[in-house]
This record gives sequence, C-alpha cells and structure tokens, in this order.
Amino acid sequence: MSLYRPQALDRALAFLGEGPAAVVAGGTDVFPALGLRPAPARVLDLSAVEGLRGIARAGDGWRIGAATTWTDVVRADLPPLFDALKQAARQVGSVQIQNTGTVAGNICNASPAADGVPVLIAMEAEVELASHHGTRRMPLCDFITGPRKTDLREGEIVTALHLPHRDGARSAFGKLGSRTYLVISIVSAAVILWTEGRIVSGARVAVGAASPVPMRLPDVEAALVGRALSDLPGAVLANHLAALTPIDDVRATAAYRREAALVMIRRALEGLGQ
Repeated sequence: MSLYRPQALDRALAFLGEGPAAVVAGGTDVFPALGLRPAPARVLDLSAVEGLRGIARAGDGWRIGAATTWTDVVRADLPPLFDALKQAARQVGSVQIQNTGTVAGNICNASPAADGVPVLIAMEAEVELASHHGTRRMPLCDFITGPRKTDLREGEIVTALHLPHRDGARSAFGKLGSRTYLVISIVSAAVILWTEGRIVSGARVAVGAASPVPMRLPDVEAALVGRALSDLPGAVLANHLAALTPIDDVRATAAYRREAALVMIRRALEGLGQ
C-alpha cells in the first residue's frame, strides 16, 4: 500500500491526478468497510492538508473545512443556528469516532442514516469540490445521489461545506435508535426556524433514514411559516410527510419509521417553541 499525507492541497490533487486512490481524513468509514479485503493500493490522507479544518464566517455565510472533526463541531463557539449540528455531532459513533471522523467523510459515505447529513441539508449546505481542473460548488442535496452514491468525480476532493447565515435562527436535531449511542438511526430529524417576534418567518426540515437520501420536507416547512412558536407541534400532520419512502429492514418497518419521523419533528418543534 502506498500512503501519501501531504500538507498542501495542490500536492494532494497532484497525487490524485496520477491515478485512483482511496481518499481518507479520519478513515472511520473507509477502513471498516473493507472487511477482509486488502487495503487499497494507493491511499491519500488529507488530515494534514492546511486549510481543510475549522469552522469560520466566510462572507455572508459560514465555511466548514472538509477535515473538520465532529469533536471540532461540538467544541466550536457557534450561534444557535448550529445547535442541531452540535447535537448530531454528539450522536456520531463513540467519542473516539467523533475525535477522528470528519464532516466531509459523513457526506461522502452517503449513508441514508448518516447523522450529520439531515442537519446539513436543512442548513442548505453547498459542497465545495476541487481537482487539478479547478473548483466547483453544488448543493449537498444534489451531491448525494443515492445510498452510498455521490456526484464526486474522478480526481476530485471535497474541500469544504458552505452554509448561509441566518440571523436569529434556532435549530434542533433528534435521532431514534435502539439505544442512545453507537447505533445506526432508525430515523432522524433536523429542524431550523427563524422568526419575527414569536411568529415563524422561515423553516427548514429534513429527515434521515426514511428515504434513499436524507431529504427536506417542503410541505412541513410551509405548514410552519406564519405560525406562533407555541403552536408548532400541532401544525405538522402525517400527510405533510408523504414524500418520505421508508423501507422495512431489521431495525424497523416502514410504517414505524413514518410515525417516528412525525414524532421526532414534533418533539424538535416543541423544544424550539419554548
């Protein structure tokens, strides 16, 4: 196995341009997925590349470096807009996984049950990608195309996520599993609200583990706008979640996931309305 750990992005892109390689930062998804298979012949480790780690204001929004760990998210001094992302960060595996696993790794793994993805979709994140041909940006909801599938092209690296800033926004995340930690989601939900006084002027709601890709629910969002914070839980009805396409598997039935998603959204709204 050839392992390359550069400190500069241009060197990382040059290595990737020489031939296919497994790209890792924490490696908490890539290496366990190998099972009994041999390690890749070429591995590009991005954990030392300057500029790929950290969260900061960027223009009228925020930039999260691709190699930012979930522990970095938890410890960062951030406004209430990020509360849901911090809550999701505490649900990613164990503390050891949170110390090593990265935000970009979570989106590139493209699991329907990824803890961070519903929050980032609700935050309207855009993915920044770089290759030796240049850079491009695209919405996260378009970047993840299916279970374990993304629009990452040959020779590209995810370098950052960009999020719009919303003054006064508040957010919440909830995850249902068979236990509290170290478990794959049965269903999860992220809610972001911004208000004028006590009236909702905008909402973003996304659900994970109930469709091939974590997805926003525009019908739920529309039902919340114009409502008082105290009236939010009752505003969301089962038919507002009709776009979800959950499956039956060893963790839950599709019917249970539908009901659980409704309950998780209502719980998040109840907390945000206090």
